[in-house]
Amino acid sequence: MDLPLENQSLKVPRSQTGTDPARAGSLFEQSVTIMARLRALDGCPWDREQSFDSIRKYTLEETYEVFDAIERRDFPHLAEELGDLLLQVLFYAEMAANEGHFTIADVLDHLNRKLVRRHPHVFGEEASRAAGNQADVDANVEGSSGAVLRNWEEIKTAENRAKVVDGGGAERPSRLDGVQRAMPALAEAAKLGAKAQKTGFDWSGWRELLPKLVEETAELEAEAASDDPGRKPAIEAELGDLLFTVVNLGRHLGVDSEMALRGCNRRFRERFREMELASERPLEELSGPELEALWAMAKKKLAAEAAGAINLNPGEAR
Repeated sequence: MDLPLENQSLKVPRSQTGTDPARAGSLFEQSVTIMARLRALDGCPWDREQSFDSIRKYTLEETYEVFDAIERRDFPHLAEELGDLLLQVLFYAEMAANEGHFTIADVLDHLNRKLVRRHPHVFGEEASRAAGNQADVDANVEGSSGAVLRNWEEIKTAENRAKVVDGGGAERPSRLDGVQRAMPALAEAAKLGAKAQKTGFDWSGWRELLPKLVEETAELEAEAASDDPGRKPAIEAELGDLLFTVVNLGRHLGVDSEMALRGCNRRFRERFREMELASERPLEELSGPELEALWAMAKKKLAAEAAGAINLNPGEAR
C-alpha cells in the first residue's frame, strides 16, 4: 500500500509499543512460506486435501479457544491460540491463491487500507482519502471515542454505498447491511439493536425492556400451550423474539450477552461437577428434591469459596 502519510503518522514511536515490527514482519513472512510449502505438490497430504468447507469448523473452534484463554487470563496460552487462529487466515489465503482468487498480500492490503481510511484522525485526511474514504467527516475528534465511532460508521456506510454502485445493485443500502448474517446469533442481535439505536429506534433505557420481557414470555407461553406440531415455527419465532429482547436488555445494561451466557455455562459446569463429587450415588438415581438440594449446596459452597478468594486477594478484586 503506497499512501501519502501526513507527518509520517504510520511510523510508530518505539516508546509507544512493545512490538518489534521488523521481527514481526520477518516471522510473518516465514509463516507464509511455511503455509505455501505445506500446500505445495510435495507438501503435506492432509493440508493439500483441505478445502474452505473442511477447515471452517476449525476456525470457529480456534476462535472460542482464544475466548477461553482470555477469560482465564492465560496469556502464554493466548499467544499460542492466537497463532492457531492466524493459521486459519493463512490457510484460507493460501487455498484462495491456489485457486486464483486472491493472496495473503491482498488480505493485508485490504486490512491496511481499511485501517487508514477509517482513522483520518490518526493518519490524516489525505491518507484516509487515498485509502478510499469517500465520506465527509470531521477528523478533529478532540480525544472523543464517540466521535471516532461516528466517523467510523459514516465512512463504513460510504464504503457500502460504493459497493452497491460498483456492483450495479438496485436496492437501497440499509444501515443494517454492515451487520453480518454469519455472526453468532447473540452477537448479531446486539449489533442490530445498536445500529437501530443510532436512528432513535430503541428503548430509552433498560427498565423499558422489563415489561417487554413479560410480553414476549406471555406470547411464547400462548404458542407453547398448543399441542399442534404445526405450531413449532410459531414457537420458534416467539422464542427468538424473547431472546432478542434479552440480548438488548444486556446491551442497555452494558453487558455482552455472549459473555454473560459463557459465564453462566462455566458456573453451571462448576456447580454440576460439585454435585457429582458430593453425591454418594450416581445423579440419575436421585430424586428431584435430592438433586435440587445438591444444586443448592454446590452453589453455596462455590460462592463461599469465591468470597474467600476475594478476601485473600483484595488487590486482585479491585
